[in-house]
Amino acid sequence: MKEITSTHQQPDINQRLANRITSLRAERGLSLDALARKCDVSRSMISLIERCETSPTAVVLDKLAFGLGVTLASLFEEPRADASPLVRRAEQLQWTDPQSGYTRRNISPPHFRSALQIVQIDFPAGAIVSYAAGLREPGIHQQVWVLEGCMEIIIDDKRHVLQAGDCLAMQENQRIIFQNTSKRLARYVVVINTGSLTT
Repeated sequence: MKEITSTHQQPDINQRLANRITSLRAERGLSLDALARKCDVSRSMISLIERCETSPTAVVLDKLAFGLGVTLASLFEEPRADASPLVRRAEQLQWTDPQSGYTRRNISPPHFRSALQIVQIDFPAGAIVSYAAGLREPGIHQQVWVLEGCMEIIIDDKRHVLQAGDCLAMQENQRIIFQNTSKRLARYVVVINTGSLTT
């Protein structure tokens, strides 16, 4: 089986995101205006995303995930009762953030219901991604494990410099900034414990 690349997968992933966001919004009985107010993303932007006419950034997806009551990772795939507990590397979904250029690989088996989600990030030199403070309720815990390179994570103004092998635990209800101030790519794994959060 040919390995999936971000270049070939991006259009398909954008359609998946569009379908998933539309479906979740319908399930929750939210209008475009209601979701826009809840997650601080404009109605027009949500409409463009749902019509697959724009590629959302990681920051926008995180806001939408909050508004829909799910994790960012679960926007890429809907849980199914018949999902396989195994996924091969070549089948793992990849997505590239159009703003920062980081590439996200969903490591966890797709559609499989689990309180744990694992993603791998390739974070380019100079990249910065900032997630807003206080959006989520306490309860979503994650740990970042750096595999290669180095990066900085700022949590509520507290700066952590991480080298290869370092691991940092945090909760998602804080302002979090990921940045790579080095001249080489950083690669890290994020393990998310969603607890009782509905996916």
